[in-house]
Amino acid sequence: MPERGGQDTQGHISTRAAAEAVPGDVAVRRTGLLVTLVLGGLSALPPLSMDMYLPALPEVTDALRSPAATVQLTLTACLAGMALGQLVVGPMSDKWGRRRPLLIGMVVYVVATTVCAFAPDVQLLVAFRLLQGLAGAAGIVIARAVVRDLYDGVEMARFFSTLMLISGVAPVVAPLIGGQVLRLTDWRGVFAVLTVIGVLLTAVVWKWLHETLPVDRRHSGGVGEALRTMGGLLRDRVFTGYMLAGGLAFAALFAYISASPYVVQEIYGASPQTFSLLFGLNSVGLVAVGQINGKLLIGRVSLDKALGFGLVVIILAATALLLMTSGVFGQVGLAPIAAGLFVLMSAMGLAMPNTNAQALMRTPNAAGSASALLGTSSFLIGAIASPLVGIAGEATAVPMAVVQLASAVAALLCFLLLCRPWQRKTDPLTSDPVTSASLAGAPQK
Repeated sequence: MPERGGQDTQGHISTRAAAEAVPGDVAVRRTGLLVTLVLGGLSALPPLSMDMYLPALPEVTDALRSPAATVQLTLTACLAGMALGQLVVGPMSDKWGRRRPLLIGMVVYVVATTVCAFAPDVQLLVAFRLLQGLAGAAGIVIARAVVRDLYDGVEMARFFSTLMLISGVAPVVAPLIGGQVLRLTDWRGVFAVLTVIGVLLTAVVWKWLHETLPVDRRHSGGVGEALRTMGGLLRDRVFTGYMLAGGLAFAALFAYISASPYVVQEIYGASPQTFSLLFGLNSVGLVAVGQINGKLLIGRVSLDKALGFGLVVIILAATALLLMTSGVFGQVGLAPIAAGLFVLMSAMGLAMPNTNAQALMRTPNAAGSASALLGTSSFLIGAIASPLVGIAGEATAVPMAVVQLASAVAALLCFLLLCRPWQRKTDPLTSDPVTSASLAGAPQK
């Protein structure tokens, strides 16, 4: 049976969305599975670009005769490019539509990745990794904006959970793919594979992803209007609350990614194979809870309730990790630590898709700019939190737990103090608290 105000499993247009649909919009909805895979591929491309390259770092250091710290800049440059690129591409997509900036970004990504494959020195590699990140950001920001163009209410939140299933697998399989590529060729082969993936995604976008932003909803202004739009979004207390809550939850995730190799292997003595298994299990937990959120909870439970519950579980798991790593319970083994990390990571499946959905639900007329702010804030907050996990060296896991707990508590406070879900009216289609201003498409001041 179709969801009220949503769409059924055959991809039929909902009553509310049909009023705003354009011919390309209709065509996209009727190819629901294909569009899901395309948007999932676009969302997965940046983590693939980052993580497929990780196993090759020692080889790059030797091949280009550069210090390890300099080679590490190739990762920093790509991450910085992904963060800053979203601020550029998001407003561009609000002005010119989704297809043109996305296709330009994909073409630039392919060119930059090709140059990386033939880079003769580390300086050129760093420069084009930055360009690769800037161009790859188009996939992240426009994928979210397209979801906002096509869906609303429970269906948008459900689609974000589906995207998490696809993009959440990327960080797990990417190092494995990179390792297999290195068995057949050298580090340049990793960029060759990424180039092929980029070409295939560009072709798929060109053929099957139609324009989803009608002309009458585009912004005609330039940089000044884009900045004013972003400023207006940041002045929307509720939007900013969801943005910060999502970014801080992402910081707890970044702390896990940065610290877990040292915590699991160096402190608790696990083998690389055991670490890979635990990393994979945690990613499965995140994806599984994301699917429970999308398939079972959304439409039955308020998005704010699911989000709040997820943040509370993250806080409880981080508190348990802090108590265990600081020796309150004496010496604990790897199993309790792994269990705490699994619970924390799984709860991300409730926090991240629902913060994105609730924030974008308030911005139907500036989805590109809103998506850019959401993505950039997450990357920047995560990048700030990530180095803090090693502040006390590699012999203790306490900094990881402290960063995770502080981030989760701050996320919950932003949600409660800024979003204040109990003060807002209820949308009868979603059972989620929203303001009348958001339903009309105007940010609440």
